[in-house]
Amino acid sequence: MTTLSLSTLTETRNLRQVLSAVSAMVLGGLLILTVGFAPLDTVHNTSHDTRHSANFPCH
Repeated sequence: MTTLSLSTLTETRNLRQVLSAVSAMVLGGLLILTVGFAPLDTVHNTSHDTRHSANFPCH
């Protein structure tokens, strides 16, 4: 029978939180780069309008 201590459970939870945060940052960065440098004007303009509608300054 395996016994997990409280510190082991806390470390596992913290590791999952860090991995989730890093994954979200990488995915967000890839999305921004993909849309920002998209050759299709429609994709770029759609993201541009979305930033303005969210009151997020972009230029």
